[in-house]
Amino acid sequence: MLEAPGTATSVSRRSTPPAWLVVTLACAGQFLVVLDISVVNVALPSIRTGLALDEQGLQWVVNAYAIAFAGFMLLGGRAGDLYGRKRMFLVGLGLFTLASLAGGLAQEGWQLLLARAVQGLGAAVLAPSTLTLVTSAVPQGAARARAIATWTAVGAGGGAAGGFVGGLLVDTLSWRWVLLINVPVGAVVLAAAAVWLAESRAGDRRRLDLPGAVLVTAGLGTLAYGISQTEAEGWTAPVTVVPLLAGLALIAGFLLVEARAKAPLMPLGLLRLRPVASANVAMFLSGAAMFCMWYFMTLYAQNVLGYTPLEAGLALVPSSLAVVLGSKLAPPLMRTVGPRTVAVLGTLVATAGFTWQSTMTAHGTYLTSIMLPGILMMLGAGLAGTPLAALATSGAPPEEAGLVSGLVNTSRTMGGSLGLAIMSTLAAARTGEAGTPEALTDGYALAFRTGAVVLAAGTVLMWLWLPRKAGAAH
Repeated sequence: MLEAPGTATSVSRRSTPPAWLVVTLACAGQFLVVLDISVVNVALPSIRTGLALDEQGLQWVVNAYAIAFAGFMLLGGRAGDLYGRKRMFLVGLGLFTLASLAGGLAQEGWQLLLARAVQGLGAAVLAPSTLTLVTSAVPQGAARARAIATWTAVGAGGGAAGGFVGGLLVDTLSWRWVLLINVPVGAVVLAAAAVWLAESRAGDRRRLDLPGAVLVTAGLGTLAYGISQTEAEGWTAPVTVVPLLAGLALIAGFLLVEARAKAPLMPLGLLRLRPVASANVAMFLSGAAMFCMWYFMTLYAQNVLGYTPLEAGLALVPSSLAVVLGSKLAPPLMRTVGPRTVAVLGTLVATAGFTWQSTMTAHGTYLTSIMLPGILMMLGAGLAGTPLAALATSGAPPEEAGLVSGLVNTSRTMGGSLGLAIMSTLAAARTGEAGTPEALTDGYALAFRTGAVVLAAGTVLMWLWLPRKAGAAH
């Protein structure tokens, strides 16, 4: 569980490293996790050629990581509370690094997909520990606020750097290096963390809800697989209906387990709080639309406009930086007009970007077909994300603030996983067997149109359901 500032924590006194060193190591781990979400996108066309993957396999290169990451993140956070943040940081980073090596050396598509799933599991164990290590090492007050701001900025920087780093590696070396690059960096951070980090734990001794994590991850993965089957088989074929029903049954089983568990991953009682429920649903819808933006923009740039991987990565840098700008603009705007208004404004800006992007053509120019609509989409994402997180955490008891933070991240990633499965299926169905630039563009445009509709629905939901200000429960 991501720890709320002020939560009781026991820290090993054997060796207390300087706070700046802890923050540096934690941020390095967070950078790797976030970088790996975006760095692979630019390499997708090269991966498809190298391992002979079809469109369905290609989306699972992204989804295998995202689903494992989302499904096990809350479990990873709770493991850190129970067994120690340093220990889970080392376990998560070690697993992430080994899986990166396996993925980079993969000779078959299934080997890469398995490695990506294990990477996601490692990231789920690693990511929550990075924040709790920071909050344990830095005293509460201005210094902790600065440390958390640094951690947040590094996360945003990882997303922004992913496209450029991925393009550079693919162009100068090969697609394998978007995974292999994690190995030397991970090894250095792992060695430094083993020597310098001190152990810390939360004061509680709650059990790990392993059944809940397995059920929600299996349910999401099965649902996403069923959705991806609809393009080739239709909605009524057994190979589609069976996984869809099985996925729903697994998620229903997850809810039953959570209702009865003594220490559930997702306490259902929290969802009775209006700020928590509304912000998580809004984040789920936003993730469903936003997550696939990088995926389709990269494919459009390379498959239709003929960009090299490096050119595609550079083309997306302005929109990546727009996320950081939106995140920086959100706090002062929230103080002026309130978090609900900023969340709605950000989603409207993103909707405008998605609508503009849906007018793309096979002969589009960089300025009007990638840069400007991309900036609008990601500026809106940055504006909306901060107030949604603030509203969700403000509605929960202080001792549950860390858990609710994890829920927000999980909702966004889960929405993104299912959204990518749906959007990819729609795009592939529209493109059909043609495979021409015009046909591909029609498919990508449909995905962006669908994303615009989802965001428009999210805007209405936010305005009607989100509380007007942080801390308002009704």
